[in-house]
Amino acid sequence: MSTLVIVGAGPRGAGLLERIAANSAELLPADRPLHIHLVDPYPPGAGRIWRREQSPLLRMNSMAEDVTMFTDEKSTIEGPVRPGPSLAEWAARSEEFAPYREVGDPAVRDELRTLAPTDFPTRRAQSAYLDWVLRRAIADLPAHITVTVHRDTVQEVTGPADGPQLVRLGRRTLSADHVTLTIGHLDSAPDPRHAPMAEFAARHGLFHLAPAYSADADLSGIAPGEHLVLRGLGLAFVDLTALLTEGRGGRFEETPAGLVYHPSGREPVIHTGSRRGVPYHSKTEYRLQAAPAPLPRYFGREAVDGVLARPGPLELRRDFWPLMAKEIGFGHYHELFRAHPERTALPWEDFLAAYDRLDWYSPALARLIDTAVPDPADRVDFEALDHPLAGLTLDSGEELQRHLRAYITADADRRADPAHSADLGAFLALLSLFGQLPRVMASGRLTARSVGQELDEWWFGFFSFLASGPPGFRLRQLLALSEAGVVRFLGADLAVEPDEATGTFRASSPTVPGRVVTATALIEGYLPKHALARTRDPLLRQLHADGRIIEEVVQDEDHTHRSGLLTISPADSRILDPALGGAPHPRRTALGPHTSLRAAAAFARPRTDSPGFRQTDAAARAILRDLAEPAGPAQGARPSVDGLATAAAGR
Repeated sequence: MSTLVIVGAGPRGAGLLERIAANSAELLPADRPLHIHLVDPYPPGAGRIWRREQSPLLRMNSMAEDVTMFTDEKSTIEGPVRPGPSLAEWAARSEEFAPYREVGDPAVRDELRTLAPTDFPTRRAQSAYLDWVLRRAIADLPAHITVTVHRDTVQEVTGPADGPQLVRLGRRTLSADHVTLTIGHLDSAPDPRHAPMAEFAARHGLFHLAPAYSADADLSGIAPGEHLVLRGLGLAFVDLTALLTEGRGGRFEETPAGLVYHPSGREPVIHTGSRRGVPYHSKTEYRLQAAPAPLPRYFGREAVDGVLARPGPLELRRDFWPLMAKEIGFGHYHELFRAHPERTALPWEDFLAAYDRLDWYSPALARLIDTAVPDPADRVDFEALDHPLAGLTLDSGEELQRHLRAYITADADRRADPAHSADLGAFLALLSLFGQLPRVMASGRLTARSVGQELDEWWFGFFSFLASGPPGFRLRQLLALSEAGVVRFLGADLAVEPDEATGTFRASSPTVPGRVVTATALIEGYLPKHALARTRDPLLRQLHADGRIIEEVVQDEDHTHRSGLLTISPADSRILDPALGGAPHPRRTALGPHTSLRAAAAFARPRTDSPGFRQTDAAARAILRDLAEPAGPAQGARPSVDGLATAAAGR
């Protein structure tokens, strides 16, 4: 019997198991039995981030109909497509999928029973879906593949490249033919750049929180009424604000005048700002009003191949972004012309013929768009979107509050109004870029400066700002919190400095020159970025210390960029091993956000040809091919059985 150990039983581990089930009939003969160990200290299926034991205030930033763990007719994978329900379909078709059988929390059961396709579910509802996905994947395995789940943490993996891998858990050791790391979002020791603020806070008895996952953050040290600077206006800000307001007993009320917040008196005063100075754009609350744009058109394989064929080093902004921008623009204008032709001044066919010929940043294209799209509000301007407060200076903090409330109101209104469905067209085109971006990232052609500053910093930040924002109701709540004086905006290019004389944090922004806000608490409101050299995961720490994994480093004559990511082979996700001269390890694989394939999400929007599904399918097929070889299983300690047996897991 062969043995596979999957380290991490969250969404990526469940997704890998689903792909193993889908591919096993083709690649693993019935005379090659396989036992799989799933190891995770957190609940199987959901893992750490989506576990049920977290605040019901924490929501997904996707609608229920936009979340799936299953491949579909749009998936371009080598293995078989195995359709399955989205979160919304799973909740609606309870008799077929029996989704509530194992859901013990009455509040979660009630949410699932009433969940609409366009609702933004709680993370606890997603936890129930992921639990079911894992159980279905196990049930779909053929009889010669069995599974054991261990609620434990892997401490160490050792063993030769041509022999058994010894996987040490807390109190037992497993012997495996192959080990796969699907360990999801990880903690690192705080970035050294946060150390001065942490030391200052410790000296003066202040509260300081480095980037942390919101569900795990201890906010009890922030006193009621205390002035807090919350640096960052992304998803972590949204979650932390909910925990510090509703989570402390405040409540929202719908009134004829709009949403109103009633403080409990236990909230801090939250001063917030960021580089852009505005919150992420909220998710759209409507569907396309016309047929989807045929994507890709300008950023497909042939176009990317053409850029990669150019001589010399390449840069994302200079060489690829014009094509990416044109693709997003195509998605936007396709929907505008098809769904809202009364707001355009040319026939779509004429516009498209000219659009095809012109470069994105050419003056001729700007003139074409000005002529064909009379209202500037219907045009795409990425630079204005990226820096909405650029060049703006205001006279007072109150003027800034009014300006930001107007900005947020306009954004929330636009994202709720199907008259602006062109924004959704742009969003879908934005997602389509990830069909080719993994090839760009894996090509090795980008300069080190471009990888560090343009890809990792600018692109993923810009993508999140446009496409990974909160539900619209969160912006309505933010407006109510602002009106109540609980949240106060600071502006763009936020600077926070320690003041030794007063023992306070001082926050300022050029948006209101001369304005300084003092506070006795500081939260770095960003999601933690994993760094291999500072990882708190015991297995990665051991492999790194033993010199068996490589941090991705991009270096050229002018720049060196250390991403902090684990380097893997883009073809099949095998771990590159320095002890093997940097070659892929034949018995070790890794999937997830801690790896050099940055774009692979664990679940996806249906019918978008998710690159994450392609990566997982390729990895599953490579693993099964290896395990099907008649070289014989790994020899060593008999696998220990702990936790859910196969039958108890849904067989």
